[in-house]
Amino acid sequence: MSRLLFVHASPRGPRSESLALAETLLAAAAPESVDRLDLFATPPAPFAADAVAAKMEVISGAEVAPAHQDAWAASLALADRVRAADTLLFTVPMWNHGVPWILKLFIDTISQPGVAFGFDPETGYSGLLGGRRAVALYTSHVYSPGVPPAFGTDFHSTYFEDWLRFIGIQDIATVRLQPTFPGADFDQRRAQAHAEAAALGAALRPAAVGAR
Repeated sequence: MSRLLFVHASPRGPRSESLALAETLLAAAAPESVDRLDLFATPPAPFAADAVAAKMEVISGAEVAPAHQDAWAASLALADRVRAADTLLFTVPMWNHGVPWILKLFIDTISQPGVAFGFDPETGYSGLLGGRRAVALYTSHVYSPGVPPAFGTDFHSTYFEDWLRFIGIQDIATVRLQPTFPGADFDQRRAQAHAEAAALGAALRPAAVGAR
């Protein structure tokens, strides 16, 4: 691993459990370079009228109109940070059973025709960002896998990994710390999640990857 993009999607600063997991993984991975994108600190511009118009112009095969070029350029600049990386690390806390709105904005901004996906009327969509690996660190305060619906439903990992595959990324690793609600076994589960993050980071070290 030589170039890693770390996309952080929690506003909780040092109280973020997902951020702590990411730092554990990064310390073990020791990538040659890390591009840190804190979405709440430096949020993408809203993907609004001009950006949508530019996207539809590209899909239709037309030139991007001058009035829409700035919005389109902003989308491409963010996508370029993804294309420059060979490993993508995401913190994905659960918000209302799904991903945080700021992470959805990131997804909508970079998921552009000719950039993240192609489309053929006969065969459908094809991802254009394959050849990369992704790591998703999932946290939630109440939900945990296997709980009854009264404790939440997992639309965040299912949606997020579907999006990764949509853009062509098949090499997906995950670490879960769920729930983060205080309990008798929380410290043990947190320690286990950090051990998993450290082991995954070690496996991503340049020498370890090269030895595959």
